[in-house]
Amino acid sequence: MPTNTTKRSRGPLAVGLVVVVIIAIVVTFLVTRKSNQSASTPTSAALGSAVPKNVLARATNIPESVLKTVGVDPALVAAPQVIKGGKPLTLNGKPELLYVGAEFCPYCAAERWALVGALSKFGSFNGLELMESSSTDVYPNTNTFSFLHASYSSPYLSLVTREIETRTHAPLQTLTTKENDLLNLYDVPPYVPNTQDSGSIPFVDFANKFVIDGASYSPQVLAGLNWQTIAATLSDPTSPVAKSIGGTVNEITAAVCVLTHNKPGSVCKTSLIQGLQKKL
Repeated sequence: MPTNTTKRSRGPLAVGLVVVVIIAIVVTFLVTRKSNQSASTPTSAALGSAVPKNVLARATNIPESVLKTVGVDPALVAAPQVIKGGKPLTLNGKPELLYVGAEFCPYCAAERWALVGALSKFGSFNGLELMESSSTDVYPNTNTFSFLHASYSSPYLSLVTREIETRTHAPLQTLTTKENDLLNLYDVPPYVPNTQDSGSIPFVDFANKFVIDGASYSPQVLAGLNWQTIAATLSDPTSPVAKSIGGTVNEITAAVCVLTHNKPGSVCKTSLIQGLQKKL
C-alpha cells in the first residue's frame, strides 16, 4: 500500500413587518438548530476542547470482537517497518514510543485514531482535545484528536508526543536534538520510498525497534465524518472505518507487545496479536 505522508514544514509556520417576522422565524430556527447540534455533536467551534466522554470511550475501547473480525487487511493497512540494529530507546526505565506529527496533517489525523485505540490497551490518556486537519490540504478538515496537551501513563511503556505545527501551520512544539536525530536516522530511505519523502509525518518510533513513516491507512475513509460518527462506526466490523482503524490498532498493538515482552498477557497473548508479531 502506498505510504501516506505529509512533509514537515521548513519555514515559518497567514421591506415590512412580514419580512421582519420571517427573519425572526429563520433566526429562531437557526439558533435552535445550532443549540441542538451543540448539545449532541462537536463542531469546528469545539476545536481544542476536551474530547466528549462518549467519543473518548468508544475510541479507547474498540470491542475486541471487532478487532478480531477485522484482523489486518494488507490492502488497507501498512505494518510498521522493522529497524535493524537500533540502539534501544527508553524513558524512565521503559521502552519509549515517540510520535511526531502536526495538527494540519491529515495523515497524522488518521494515525492518531489508531494510536489512541492501541495505546489505550497499555495505559490511559488524559487531556486529549478535538482537532481537525487543515482546511486547505488534501483530505481537508479530517476529524481527529490533538496530542498537544495530552499526557499518557502506563506501567509498560513511555509515550512522547510532538505536535510541531497548528492546523494553520503556526509553529508549536520543538523537537529536541535527540528527537531530530531519530528522524534523521529513521525518516529517510530505506524507511521512506525516496529521498524526497525524508522528513515525512506522521513519524512513530517504537523504541528503535519498529517505525511508522506516514499514515498506516488512507484518511479517505474518514472524509466527511465527524468525531461522533467515526467513534460510533468503530463498533461495526463491516465498515471501512473499523477495518482501517481497527487493522492499524492491531498492527500497533503487536509492535508494542514486542517492546513490553508480551505484557499484559490479556492484550498480547491472543492468537491474533501473536500471529501478527510473527509477520513483523
